Amino acid sequence: MEYSLETKCIHGEAHRHRDALCAISYPIYQTASFSHLTPGHNLSGFDYTRESNPTRSYLEETITSIEAGAVDSLAFATGMAAINVCFEHFRAGDHIICTDDLYGGVVRLIARICRKNGLVIDYVDTADLQALRQAVRENTKAIYLETPSNPMMHISDIRACAEIAHGNGALLIVDNTFLTPYLQNPLALGADIVVHSGTKYLNGHNDTACGFLCTRDAGLAEEYRLLAKTTGGTLSPFDAWLVMRGIKTLPLRMERHVQNARIVADWLLEQPFVSKVYYAGLPAHPGYEVNAAQARGAGAMISFAVEDSETALRILRQVKLITFAESLGGAETLLTYPVIQTHADVPKEQRERLGISDRLLRLSVGLEDPGDIIRDLEQAAVF
Repeated sequence: MEYSLETKCIHGEAHRHRDALCAISYPIYQTASFSHLTPGHNLSGFDYTRESNPTRSYLEETITSIEAGAVDSLAFATGMAAINVCFEHFRAGDHIICTDDLYGGVVRLIARICRKNGLVIDYVDTADLQALRQAVRENTKAIYLETPSNPMMHISDIRACAEIAHGNGALLIVDNTFLTPYLQNPLALGADIVVHSGTKYLNGHNDTACGFLCTRDAGLAEEYRLLAKTTGGTLSPFDAWLVMRGIKTLPLRMERHVQNARIVADWLLEQPFVSKVYYAGLPAHPGYEVNAAQARGAGAMISFAVEDSETALRILRQVKLITFAESLGGAETLLTYPVIQTHADVPKEQRERLGISDRLLRLSVGLEDPGDIIRDLEQAAVF
């Protein structure tokens, strides 16, 4: 029987197998190693937790079941660990096209590690399909997207990008952190690989870090497993259990996140201290129609520019309910200052071109009463 995503989030793959004692909450196998009965024979099928662990495997099976089109998923200690293994697939001289508006940690990885390893990286506005086509070279091996992008909320057409990538023998990689499998399924739209920072909405409670690689290619999944075992950035059993617990409420949380975000975005549009609102759920957003065609919602990430840097700093200092912090996707509403936090490692010229200025704030709308979120922003903006 095929179950809905909501059911899979709660039961995982429990309809196929449970642990030996039939625990409703899948156990934490907090062990480094597993014993062997005789040489070459291990009753459990597990050897060493860096390579595989029952708790982590159960989580990986759950992610595979909800990320439509995936044949396998791997869980990592952080989102950056997952992205690092994703890039390790490529060789010196390979050309990769990346969305020009990327999380600063990925920009840092590209600058410090990928280019050192001989990868050739170009940043392109992947929402501009003509610019994307013109950027493709004979040695292009992948296109890497964030959609919505971080922090400017650009929307790329996944189907069209997949067509461009595959027409040139390249892979399409999509970071699906902002929307999660509940709202968007890039593999079903033609992507080859999906990346998640599971620290965010998948876990949903701001209490652990993790990352995922999902793919529809069994051969690629096998290579990723070898790379993960070799580099050692896999997720611990306890953290895997925390993420499994969070995923049980993913559909409920995402519905409330999206509902709250639209209310807050509409309010921000009317405020005299706000000069621009970036949210893909607003009909005036340039990517609104593309996002509506490929996703079941716009998520809960809003960036907005205020009238001057003094206003931005005043809001950051004066919020009371909202927390001034990095990260996103938890129950609590978080306010981030990208220019000195998430995107500090992005070159200044690139930040300025994208609009990541000292007037830009990024809001991860949480699960509180939206009226309380609005009132906190309102009081914080007052002199």
